[in-house]
Amino acid sequence: MPAGFATPPPPRARDLGLPFPGTPGPLNAITDVEGVEVGFCTLTDPAQRLRSGVTAVLPRGHDPRPRPVWAGHAALNGNGEMTGTHWIDHAGHVLGPILISNTHAIGACHSGAVRWMIDTYASHFRDRHAWAMPVVAETYDGVLNDITRLAVTPDHALAALAAARPGPVAEGSTGGGNGMIAYEFKGGTGTASRRVDLGAGYTVGALVQANHGIRPWLTILGRPVGQLMPEGRLIKRETGSIIVILATDAPLSPLSLQGLARRAAIGIGRGGTPGGNSSGDIFLAFSTANPQELPQTALLRRIDELAPDHIDPVYLAAVEAVEEAVVNALVAGEDVPTVKPEGGICRAIDRARLAALFRDGAG
Repeated sequence: MPAGFATPPPPRARDLGLPFPGTPGPLNAITDVEGVEVGFCTLTDPAQRLRSGVTAVLPRGHDPRPRPVWAGHAALNGNGEMTGTHWIDHAGHVLGPILISNTHAIGACHSGAVRWMIDTYASHFRDRHAWAMPVVAETYDGVLNDITRLAVTPDHALAALAAARPGPVAEGSTGGGNGMIAYEFKGGTGTASRRVDLGAGYTVGALVQANHGIRPWLTILGRPVGQLMPEGRLIKRETGSIIVILATDAPLSPLSLQGLARRAAIGIGRGGTPGGNSSGDIFLAFSTANPQELPQTALLRRIDELAPDHIDPVYLAAVEAVEEAVVNALVAGEDVPTVKPEGGICRAIDRARLAALFRDGAG
């Protein structure tokens, strides 16, 4: 069974008959972008009120060579954190892993990621004045997890990185998504991908940690699903966040990758969220094309770049992949108890009802 799956995976949104547009890659996952690997460390202990974890994305897998990827980031609403973005703005690239966890685990995950980089790129750090600036992002899991316990450690970050693999990606309550809620249903990790044909074929993949939205907003492929399934509400106003990671093998400049990251806002908006004031809606896009070695000793640097006049299909692919990834996170959910307030239940979306909405044309 692929890494990240403790039991056979639940059905995904397309398995329920939801007619998402676009052509996905073979896995319909961010790992359809060649070289990208994903791993999880999932922490669940009801006796300790623990439901959290770490998600790791390796843009170049376990490659021991220090080869950055071109990158850009954007935010719809900034009540959240993603480290390393100042350097991405300045340099246009990022080296090393991308980790996602809970709000109070930023420091622990950063320490683990730095340790992984020093060990993985050993000669780079031993022989040069190298420095590590990984990307670590967060969403708040304090409804389903006692976040004040600071349970996530650097070792958990290292475990997620060690578990990173190509292939199918587990969704729902996996890794950092373990304690997350979306539209007042159980949320968490979701992924999807799209193929783009521009004469040359490219792939855009999305991975989300969905912890955003309130029930009345939830819209799936134009249907007012949240209004049709109002039972079991947990909150009255938006207090969550969503992290979106977009990967592509299309040769994009850092400026175009900023534009790609911004399109994640449209993707999550298709699900109904307006990006609430208390939400951290933060997005990172990277391209595996044009690999560069560090240090960059050549005087001149040349890279291929997709001309902006041809980029619209890539933008559309990102929007569609993000939209579907959020729904995949919801569909993978299961009922779990709340810890704040104690004794409640965060319900999974009713997959049978959701399928019926699209099979029967209701709503």
